[in-house]
Amino acid sequence: MHIFQFLNSRRQARLLRPWATAVIGCLVFTKAPAQTNQAPTYLRDIQPIFMGNCSRCHNQQSRFVYDWLDYKTAYTDRWEIRRRIWDSWKGTYYKEAMPVANSPESLALSEEERATIVKWVDNGGLRGVPPPPGVAKSKTERIDMGKRLFTSVCAACHQPTGRGLPNVFPPLAGSDFLNADKNRAIQTVIFGRQGEVVVNGLKFNNSMPSFPLTDQDIANVLTFVYNSFGNSGLEVTPAEVKSLRSQPPVSAGSSAPSGPPAAKSTFE
Repeated sequence: MHIFQFLNSRRQARLLRPWATAVIGCLVFTKAPAQTNQAPTYLRDIQPIFMGNCSRCHNQQSRFVYDWLDYKTAYTDRWEIRRRIWDSWKGTYYKEAMPVANSPESLALSEEERATIVKWVDNGGLRGVPPPPGVAKSKTERIDMGKRLFTSVCAACHQPTGRGLPNVFPPLAGSDFLNADKNRAIQTVIFGRQGEVVVNGLKFNNSMPSFPLTDQDIANVLTFVYNSFGNSGLEVTPAEVKSLRSQPPVSAGSSAPSGPPAAKSTFE
């Protein structure tokens, strides 16, 4: 009986061997999906991540932390950035992780974005060139491009719903501050804003950094915001942004004194 079982098992092995060989051959010789070897660069890949997740602290107005929106500064600090956003997060570097756990930025920063930053550092911290700007030819295209920019840069603080965070970040949804003065809104995005503002009857005292965005970018994202969240439906053009960029920034609580006239808003 045992002899028959032994011979039968050998027969099964002989029958299975060609199939196993074929399967292994497929695994070895089948061409793998194309892998991109393109190394991340600062201007194309890293700066957008920093704008969306790190700029509340790491900006040009900060006094006690480094401005990561500046390439030279980020490059100099790149190994500490790597340790804080990856090794600390993985538990292998015992300093406070960046961003701070459970902060809006930490919740928004994905593992893929963290890995991209690590890869950028490991590949030499290349500066690269910015991606070619998308040129909107209509209001609809501007809204679509602005939505993508809002999601990657603005939503971490102002939230995907535009409602902000109580006592921390002011809402953009139905914002009387935003809708009352388009020129002021444009200059706020161009230059950033410090100090107290009153939005929809509530006081907010935080800082908004100046982002390294083009005139087209600012026009797109503001057109999206004005046409979302129950706002007034205004359109912002690159020409308006360019004109106001040459004007001195306004102080908190005041209106932009010059530039293209803003359309009358129903919120006024």
